[in-house]
Amino acid sequence: MIYTVTFNPSLDYIVTVDDLKLGAVNRTSRENINPGGKGINVSLVLRNLGYGSTALGFEAGFTGKEIVRLVNEQEIQSEFIEVEKGLSRINVKVRSNEESEINGMGPEISDADIKKLYEQLGKLKEGDILVLAGSIPAVMSETIYRDIMEYLSGRKIKIVVDATKDLLRNVLEYHPFLIKPNNLELGEIYGVELKTRDEVIPYAHKLQEEGAGNVLISMAGEGAVLLTEDGKVCQSEAPKGKVKNSVGAGDSMVAGFIAGYLASGDYEQAFYMGLCTGSASAFSEGMATKEAVEALLGQFGKSYL
Repeated sequence: MIYTVTFNPSLDYIVTVDDLKLGAVNRTSRENINPGGKGINVSLVLRNLGYGSTALGFEAGFTGKEIVRLVNEQEIQSEFIEVEKGLSRINVKVRSNEESEINGMGPEISDADIKKLYEQLGKLKEGDILVLAGSIPAVMSETIYRDIMEYLSGRKIKIVVDATKDLLRNVLEYHPFLIKPNNLELGEIYGVELKTRDEVIPYAHKLQEEGAGNVLISMAGEGAVLLTEDGKVCQSEAPKGKVKNSVGAGDSMVAGFIAGYLASGDYEQAFYMGLCTGSASAFSEGMATKEAVEALLGQFGKSYL
């Protein structure tokens, strides 16, 4: 079974304004409301690729109930923990001459709420996949990802971590199955600027030396690089297409990698699935569909098994 954790889910209010002018009244030409958060995005794309998952996390207030409703409407199983204080956040994403975002704070999560999450995670079994993705609320410990991995250590659960800075680096000693920083985040960890695929390889090796299994580096238009736990390096330019949407592309890459790995057991196949799934989301107004991914895989002479 696949489980995704979103500590701070959101309602994403996505609006298009043809010519945004600050300090003036602006009217939308298009708008949409979706459940948001990196773990939820992974679950959504996995569903599109034919894989079920259970979405875990915290929700609060009327916004939290709407997040749960929308997730369930997408036929995704969820077991969100209801938090008493605060509201699940609303994130406003404005598409105009430039993309801008205003992200909410989220609810207050207590120690009792965290305990309930650990009770859920304690039910995971050998062979399960757990995805820990995204930022955490300010009220939570910055070691929460590390603490979860320590708690699950030795259970042979494949843990995927998509996070930044210390939140990512602190988990490496517990040997995550997959981590997915982008080239900017990787460079930030080591204090360097990384622009090309060849430049990221030695620093991805450093993450493996610190304990990571598979290291997948997303690089937007430059494509991606994968260093596998069995010592192989896969790299490729991005498939061709017009970028329409940057929201959820990295999460889609994670979902595609998982789907490709489960379908084939082959890391190269998983790499191309991840690359094309991330691009399929970037090339569309919504999240990647199986049909869109298959079309992009065809550019590399690959197919979805």
